[in-house]
Parts: sequence; structure tokens; C-alpha cells
Amino acid sequence: MIEKYYLWTVGCQMNRADSEKLAAGFTRLEMSETQDMQEADIVVLNTCSVRQHAEDRAYSQLGRVRQLKEKRPELKVAVMGCMVGLRTDDLRKRFPQVDVFARPQEFGPIMELVEGPAEDLGGEFWPSTYAVPDGPTAFVPVVHGCNKFCTYCIVPYRRGREKSRPLADVVRECAYLAAQGVREVTLLGQTVEAYGHDLPEQPDLGDLMRELQALEGIARIRFLTSYPRDMTGRILEAVAGLPRVMESFSLPVQSGSDAVLESMRRGYSRQEFVDKIAEVRTLMPAAGITTDVIVGYPGESDADFQQSFDLLEELRFDKVHVAAYSPRPGTIAWRTMEDDIPAETKAERLHRVEELESRISQEINNSYLGSVQPVLIEGIKGDQPFGRTETGKLVHLESPARVGSIVDVSIDHAGPWALRGTAVNALQLA
Repeated sequence: MIEKYYLWTVGCQMNRADSEKLAAGFTRLEMSETQDMQEADIVVLNTCSVRQHAEDRAYSQLGRVRQLKEKRPELKVAVMGCMVGLRTDDLRKRFPQVDVFARPQEFGPIMELVEGPAEDLGGEFWPSTYAVPDGPTAFVPVVHGCNKFCTYCIVPYRRGREKSRPLADVVRECAYLAAQGVREVTLLGQTVEAYGHDLPEQPDLGDLMRELQALEGIARIRFLTSYPRDMTGRILEAVAGLPRVMESFSLPVQSGSDAVLESMRRGYSRQEFVDKIAEVRTLMPAAGITTDVIVGYPGESDADFQQSFDLLEELRFDKVHVAAYSPRPGTIAWRTMEDDIPAETKAERLHRVEELESRISQEINNSYLGSVQPVLIEGIKGDQPFGRTETGKLVHLESPARVGSIVDVSIDHAGPWALRGTAVNALQLA
């Protein structure tokens, strides 16, 4: 009899949301979670293959599982997530200790492995099973898959084409989360502004935000990840005009070189990206904006990299997530391009971006000194509360505060990655 499950997750927020939903399904079967793999009746690994490091971590876990299954042949093992494609023959040969391989959001095979009821096991979005929140914030997937097929990215091959959830389903889930004490929801999509394109009524992300704005209990609405061409003026006006929608953007550029952008098949030019950032900042001058950059992409010359570096210096993002290119099997770049940039060159370019990012982030965060920021308290580490500003800045509090409360905080210290401050009004701490 399967009573305890061990669930290991690596990767993006979408993976976290998938794992939380699967855990909710296990809970419906009266199973309990264990943090010790040795105690589990079923082990589920939710994997990521966007970066080599994440895939290596999954391989290490699979090695531990193999050793455990050799001792306990009755142990059930499932692997889900972006390591699993349409064809699993190679995975089955390489990892015979795995009983079931399941693609992202493909919960049915895993539930069948634990002999769960047939009820509610079909359908990509498992509409009546919601994750149990463990804090005042929650991730809510609204559109799965991706139609962009950037040359370096495995996601479209693993998560499939874009498929939006009906607007009413998303609203219903967010209402459930609000009833469970959630104060902030983050709407998720590989390209979140693609939401609604495939639905009969063709609502857009702004329409969804307007519906969620009316929900009692939800104080903040965030969204990620964005794509420049999908981010329409109508959506931006919704963000700027709806008080509960946070003016905080994750807008990956990936490169500042037109030649590299074209090779990546990103679908926009450097100037189009610059114009989009200008459009955001004209409507919302105080908006927080982060970006992603890949260095060492095949064929990236010193001049190409310098254009990326100069773009980051020009646009001054709040944070830059930088990664060195690594070929992902199955992608266009892996099939057609040589990984021709030496590892030491990739490392040098990555460190240059990190140094620039640290300096600019520090300068931006210094501008918060002496200001008062409303902070949603997300948790307590040690005895110190922490949370985020409306623009997404991490803040540590020097005074006690209740998780889930929104506290006005006077910022008195700024580092490149976080702020620190003290609550202004003690009445807010009750």
C-alpha cells in the first residue's frame, strides 16, 4: 500500500506549481509527504533540462534512487518534467529503475502508479485539484507551453504548444487560494502575455488581471515570464491602471546583438526591445524590471558580447539573470550549431556581466534609502521577517512582523541583492 511520497523538484516556478498540484492529488488519496527518501513508498522527481546544471542534479538524484530501489524493489519511481519528451525509449534504457515517465502536467500516469481513482485524472489542468498553499504567496499557471521555438530552448519540445486555461478556471483557483489566506498570486506562463490567444473569446492577460482585481483577499497580482512582442500596449495599460497589479516585470532580452538575436530566433531586434522598455518606463517610471542574458552563444563574437554588455549598462535593469550557453540535446542550436565559444571565454563574459549587474543593482537599491515601502511579509528566517516591495525588491525587517501582513517599512540599508529596514507603524505588526 502506498502511504508516503517523496517529491523532489528542480527548475522554474512552473515546475514548482506542477509539483504542488501533484502533491494536492496525493493528499486527496490520503497520502502523506516525507522529507526522507528512505521512508517513501513512491519517489517522484520533477526535472528541468533548461540548463545542464539542473539536469546534472536530476542525474545525481536518479543515482540515489537506483541504489534505493536495489534494496527495495517494491519502491515506485516516477520522473516528470522537462527531461521527459514524447519518446522515452532512451530514458527507459538509461534509467531502468524508473517505473513511469510523465511529461509536464501529465499527472495521470503517476496517479495510476499509485492506483488512485479515475475521477479527475484526465485533463491537462486537473481543474478541481488545487495546491494547498504554504504561505501568503502562490504561483498560478495560466498558459502552458510555448510557440516561440528559440534555437537554444528545449521548453517547446517538452511542454508543447501554448494552451491557455479558461479565464473562469483561473479566477476560481485564485478565489480558492484567497480563501486559504493567500495575499499574492503570480500568474505563470513561459510567455505569460500569450495568455488567451488560443481561447474562443480571446481574452488577454489584461482581461484576466481585471477579473482578479475584483477578488476579495488578493492584495497583489504579479506575472512572469514576459516576451516583448506579446506585451501589448493594452496589457501595459492594465498593469499601470490596476492598483493590485504590481509594476514588476521579468522581460528576458538574451542578447544585445541583432546578429545573435536573429540566430536565436528571438523574433525581435535590439531596438524593438529598447523601445519596449521605454514604453514600460513611460507608463510606469518606477517599475522594477529584470532580464535574462545568455553569454557564449554559438558564434557570439567579442563585438556581439560587447553589444549585450552595453545594452545592460544603458537600460540598467534591477537584476540580470546571466547564464553561459550550454547545448541542450534536441534543440535547433544543438542540431545545427557548433558550441564554439571556449569555456574560459564564457566564464570571463559571465563574470563581467555579474560585476556590472552588482554595481547597477547597488546603485538602484541605494535610491530606496530613506523611503517607506509597503512590504508583503512572506516568511520568517531565523527570527527575521522578510518580504518584497511592490517592485519585487527583497526586504529583511529588523522588527517582528506577521506573515501575510503588508507592512510599511522604512529602508535604512541597501545591498545589491536586498534591502533592510524597520516597520514604521507598530500597529501593522499585530
